[in-house]
Amino acid sequence: MRLATKALATGYRGRSVGRDITLTAGPGEVLCLLGPNGSGKTTLFKTLLGLIPSHGGEVLLDGTPLDRLPRAEIARKIAYVPQAHAIPFAFPAEEVVLMGRTARLGTFAQPGPRDREAARAALARLGIADLASQDYTQLSGGQRQLVLIARALAQETPLLVMDEPTASLDFGNQAKVLAEIAGLAAGGLTVVLSTHDPDHAFAVGTRVALLHAGNVLAEGPPDATLTPQALSTVYGIDVTVERTASGRTVCLPHLRNATASAVGARS
Repeated sequence: MRLATKALATGYRGRSVGRDITLTAGPGEVLCLLGPNGSGKTTLFKTLLGLIPSHGGEVLLDGTPLDRLPRAEIARKIAYVPQAHAIPFAFPAEEVVLMGRTARLGTFAQPGPRDREAARAALARLGIADLASQDYTQLSGGQRQLVLIARALAQETPLLVMDEPTASLDFGNQAKVLAEIAGLAAGGLTVVLSTHDPDHAFAVGTRVALLHAGNVLAEGPPDATLTPQALSTVYGIDVTVERTASGRTVCLPHLRNATASAVGARS
């Protein structure tokens, strides 16, 4: 599944957020969106999912404009992982994951054995099968995030959109989710995700779009896009990009500079 935007403009009624956004992501690719708070990432995601209309331009799925597709078809093509949130009803975690199968069911149809098998397989794939019978509302934020990722996997779509999928996760589970994302892309899925951590983009991204004030400041392979100059411009602090002895690329903010910037912003 190839996702593309052409000169896309995003926003809400009476308020423009993003403009002239042109991006592409195809099978086997992980497109990472980075940008500070307020840069328009969540609004862009809502537009990509068809939850809000664009203010101009197009979103295309395999060349077909998104606004020409029925909601049911979009749900069979795109799975969405939001940031962890509390569901108001005390569903077991397996039932929350089973909700991902709704896109595969007909009107008034009930989940069958195949659907429950897919839900359990998704929980097991993320190492959280033991949470299946537990009350979702009583899980930690990190556990809820893993359940939401499992729900998206159970949906079995060719395109996965993930809004900060490692938010609330501890160090070990972050690594597990990043490895799972890399594996999904290696299996032919298209993945689009947002993150606040440039290191994650270096770890799993095949392409990166750096958002700044609603615009795409830079887009391309991580090594060419996440330069110290670009990161410093977007985040307002000095940044060093280094390669470790193991071959990993990491970003190191200059903490003294960051502290001075924060003090200046409060004064």
